Amino acid sequence: MDVRRRGTVRPIRHVGDPVLHRACTPVTQYDEDLANLVEDMFASMYAAEGVGLAANQIGVNLSVFVYDCPDQNEEFRKGVVVNPVLTLPAVGERRIDTHDEGCLSVPGQRATLGRPDRATVHGFDTTGNPVTVEGTGLLARCLQHETDHLEGRLYIDRLPGKRRKQLLEDYRRAASSPGAS
Repeated sequence: MDVRRRGTVRPIRHVGDPVLHRACTPVTQYDEDLANLVEDMFASMYAAEGVGLAANQIGVNLSVFVYDCPDQNEEFRKGVVVNPVLTLPAVGERRIDTHDEGCLSVPGQRATLGRPDRATVHGFDTTGNPVTVEGTGLLARCLQHETDHLEGRLYIDRLPGKRRKQLLEDYRRAASSPGAS
């Protein structure tokens, strides 16, 4: 059995990179190139110690994300969603979960952000078959976070203006300090 991890680790794009700030193009071809991209995305996500990764975070303008993330019961769920459509509970039926959130594209920074504690995405797998992922807890947050990426939004775009500005200043200061990568 081949135990080598498949896929090539690609560099993670950071806040300010134009590919992160525009909506991604829908996938129209379910082929070997898409399968290889997904393998690279998993390899890149694991190398960066993340729980989710959108294609634009490695510079690819396609609507696809991967995840390997626990739900509210601490059960890890792993998968890929191509061309996701996010569904949240109706306003009167949702409970807001307020926790710290971070992002591989804004390394070293975290901020408290409220999001619905349940989320569902509908989309496709790498062969074009329909998939539905229902998430609770951290998985619900991950589904929302990664879908945001594909729409050209970072979690920091959901923060109040003053908090966002301070977080970006802290990020720039940390990125320019000696020893920063």
